[in-house]
Amino acid sequence: TDHLRVGWNALGVLLGNGRYYSPRSVSYAGMVNYGFPKLLLHLRVEHEDGTVTTVVSNEDWQLNADGPIHANSEYDGEEYDARRELDNWTEPDYEEAWESAHLAAVPEGVVSAQMIDPIRVVETIRPIEITEPEPGVYIVDMGQNLVGWCRIHVSGPEGATVTLRHAETLQPDGHLYLANIRGALVTDKYTLRGDDRETWEPRFTYHGFRFVEVTGFPGKLTLDEIEGRVVHDDLPRACEFVCSHPLINQIYVNVDWGVRCNYRSVPTDCPQRDERQGWLGDRGEESRGEMYLYNNAALYSKWLQDMEDSQKESGSVPDVCPAHWPIYSDNVTWPSSTVIIPNSLYRQFGDSGIIARHYDSAKRWVDYMLTFVKNGIIDRDEYGDWCVPPEDPKLIHSKDPLRQTNKALLATSYFYYDLRLMERYATMLGRDEDAARWGDLAEEVKNAFNERFYNSELGQYDNGSQTSCVLPLYFGLVPDDQRQRVFDRLGRKITEETNNHIGVGLIGAQFLNRVLADQGRSDLAYTIVTQDDYPSWGYMVRQGATTIWELWNGDTADPAMNSGNHVMLVGDLVIWLYERLAGIRPDEQHPGFKHIVMRPEQIEGLDWVRASHRSPYGLIESSWKSDAEEFSWQVTIPVNAEATVHIPARDADSVTEGGIPVKEAAGIAVLGTEDGHVKLRLGSGQYEFVSR
Repeated sequence: TDHLRVGWNALGVLLGNGRYYSPRSVSYAGMVNYGFPKLLLHLRVEHEDGTVTTVVSNEDWQLNADGPIHANSEYDGEEYDARRELDNWTEPDYEEAWESAHLAAVPEGVVSAQMIDPIRVVETIRPIEITEPEPGVYIVDMGQNLVGWCRIHVSGPEGATVTLRHAETLQPDGHLYLANIRGALVTDKYTLRGDDRETWEPRFTYHGFRFVEVTGFPGKLTLDEIEGRVVHDDLPRACEFVCSHPLINQIYVNVDWGVRCNYRSVPTDCPQRDERQGWLGDRGEESRGEMYLYNNAALYSKWLQDMEDSQKESGSVPDVCPAHWPIYSDNVTWPSSTVIIPNSLYRQFGDSGIIARHYDSAKRWVDYMLTFVKNGIIDRDEYGDWCVPPEDPKLIHSKDPLRQTNKALLATSYFYYDLRLMERYATMLGRDEDAARWGDLAEEVKNAFNERFYNSELGQYDNGSQTSCVLPLYFGLVPDDQRQRVFDRLGRKITEETNNHIGVGLIGAQFLNRVLADQGRSDLAYTIVTQDDYPSWGYMVRQGATTIWELWNGDTADPAMNSGNHVMLVGDLVIWLYERLAGIRPDEQHPGFKHIVMRPEQIEGLDWVRASHRSPYGLIESSWKSDAEEFSWQVTIPVNAEATVHIPARDADSVTEGGIPVKEAAGIAVLGTEDGHVKLRLGSGQYEFVSR
């Protein structure tokens, strides 16, 4: 490291409260408090002559609790008094008398390294507008709902205090709308030292905001004196997606902002109010779409470890991990993420190790939940199909029984999916007895599920809600000879009852678009995605949103639960964009994109798509455009990978690559024609296909 120098060195550490010391017992579930901040440090210095110097934190260290940061909280903000700065305190010749450090008890549990990318300032945003709804009260518009804090540049008298409050939206009178922030104070304060020009930004807090209220600023605040600092886990970006439909492009941008800004060592639900927790249900299947956007393998592997660490001896897994809110409701859908996410990691990154490492924990949970199964049915469900579009714009949750989905149906169908995944994992790991057991249990659940919920006269499950159709179709619960009937029911629900709009909540949204695509109706998924009135992702955009809301009616619903930056309603949208519109997906039999399946779906009204994904093997690109005369497609396959591509064409004679008939092109094998597509096998390289 360049921080060490020849001669004497000083090592200084600032300790903030973070989630470790967060006394918020009055919040929804009671925040766990682990005591005052502590330091455990081990510095190992290896010299050129082979000797080693070790520095550890002990009672010989000194501390000062009277520095410039005299209050800090992730939820409430930071207060900084520049007059109390300790000049040169990190220099070896600093001689102020501090008190001796206090020895703390040895921490319990296993001390291990955090094997994920750190949280950093990743971007700086300039504001687009400043208004002054009343004298001395400035409202700064960053133009984007972001997560982080502000950096200010200020000149003024010693002792003057600048106060910043943060919010996602404004009231009609131009002041901050804070009702949906609930108990979080979201306030930073900076007291000036009195120098000519002072620059400050907080360290130990963060806010979810687009708008900042600034008061106490000496003089008139200008656009040059405040900046937005975007702060989240510094993950490598792995994506590009753009198409000919501007609304889809903006929805995609909104999703991307919401996903990355909710990465804070765990995937959180929201960044602005007095919550900011890692709710498991939000990210079950949705996490697979995120894996197209970012290389988040380490983050999600770490989160699985959090689930295991939070697991009780009984096998119970909480709804929130880490269990800062210790909610052990023993429902099925939320903790199912402990079974589902390993499959996504394996599929997208080819990481079979995560299956082996996490299998025993997942097994303990499934075995525990089996104690609640009665005659093949489990009714352990706490949240339902969370946040179905309500019939009243003021409601958070629908009260219409036809919009709701039976909780036992939700729990049992999900549990069937869990059992099938456990069967697959056990087979991979050579645990044949386990695999047979999981398979037998899955069959019992499937039979009981159909006997309990399927109405053969109506061709629907239970009340026929959209989600009650989607889950059985996706999970493979529907008898083969009934699949079309159940899908037809789903189609009618969408086209007739919800007028080609979405009618699912958090649970159904994680599978809806893929179910439509699997049944050959990506056109219907496209219709839903491109709607711009309520309820839809496009409606959020039309109302000025720059991230995805927690509620489909986020502009009108009760502020008690109304975040402007949530990803739970994204569902499988990103998966559908990449795998169906761009046509990029891994082969289930050769995960991690060792073998790539490429088959873009042409939809009327969509003229072109350009997308890329940086897989473990390298960059995959798919860029196609289509008109009445030809379909052209540029494809990139990374080194050490191969692909099966499906080109819309009558036959191989109508396809060229680089201007050469595809049958004559080197490195390409023609595999045949099926369903109006020519099927080819490609090795690594760049290709330009045209079919006429």
